[in-house]
Amino acid sequence: MRNVQLFMLLKNESNGPTEFRCDRPPLTLSNSLPAKLINGGIAGLIGVTCVFPIDLAKTRLQNQQNGSRIYTSMSDCLIKTIRSEGFCGMYRGAAVNLTLVTPEKAIKLAANDFFRHQLSKDGQKLTLVREMLAGCGAGTCQVIITTPMEMLKIQLQDAGRIEAQRKLIGQHTRGGGAKVNVVRLKSPTALQLSRDLLKDKGIAGLYKGLGATLLRDVPFSIIYFPLFANLNSLGRRNSDGSAPFYISFLAGCFAGCTAAVAVNPVDVVKTRLQSLTRGRHEDTYGGVTDCVSKILRHEGPSAFLKGSYCRALVIAPLFGIAQVVYFLGVGEFVLSLLPGQKH
Repeated sequence: MRNVQLFMLLKNESNGPTEFRCDRPPLTLSNSLPAKLINGGIAGLIGVTCVFPIDLAKTRLQNQQNGSRIYTSMSDCLIKTIRSEGFCGMYRGAAVNLTLVTPEKAIKLAANDFFRHQLSKDGQKLTLVREMLAGCGAGTCQVIITTPMEMLKIQLQDAGRIEAQRKLIGQHTRGGGAKVNVVRLKSPTALQLSRDLLKDKGIAGLYKGLGATLLRDVPFSIIYFPLFANLNSLGRRNSDGSAPFYISFLAGCFAGCTAAVAVNPVDVVKTRLQSLTRGRHEDTYGGVTDCVSKILRHEGPSAFLKGSYCRALVIAPLFGIAQVVYFLGVGEFVLSLLPGQKH
């Protein structure tokens, strides 16, 4: 049972971890959820800090359309970002993720526990299908936080690309070269964006792209769980029947990367739909169907794989970090220091 839920200690893609269950001695009912939240929160904060630059490159690569390309690859994007915006430019929008990782996790973990309880029969072990259903239910609930978090993050991440494109167009207009000069960003903060969206469109403004977010996160769970369970069953076992750490670690990374790449076409659609600011001559979209048809017509099927390797590189470290934090038992250690807790 140790690793049936590593996905639930991680987010997707750069949003933060989800709960992962392991073969530790069971926690008491009173402190199991707090321990999960502490472990997940720490893993999420560390994970976001480590992989956010790659996530920023993914967003910018997915958003650029044919005829308005600024970046040719992930490395090219990161190099140009550092040159034009400085090192801190790679973390533009990270504050949104770091702030909302914990509430996102609280909803996800509480929902997962609720659905597992509802799907269990007399306390028996859940079947793989029921594990998947519980994960999908939790993934569905988490979009309450995930959608506005991604909405704000994408605007901040993509601001540098839009500004770089405008400067490049200005250079061509004046007959200058195509070199990307220093970008002086005047993008709004997350609080300003939230205030403007709420003022102009109400709460619905923060939930633009909700359908695409569901279409991404739920299939991710469906792909991840059976693939991880089968990979985790390979190889030799520990004396207690659990999988060795390295087997679970590799299985989680491979299954997570595979699921991330598989749902990348939906992630491209979601990113395009949630982007409020467009570059010159870039398409606008009226919904999921309109976005898919315009991408196919103007950019071809290969556009749906934009940023896929970036997503894979984001997911793998998140799984590894979550594994380390959970196996160290940081949450359990913190709770053991509190007055009234049994050691």
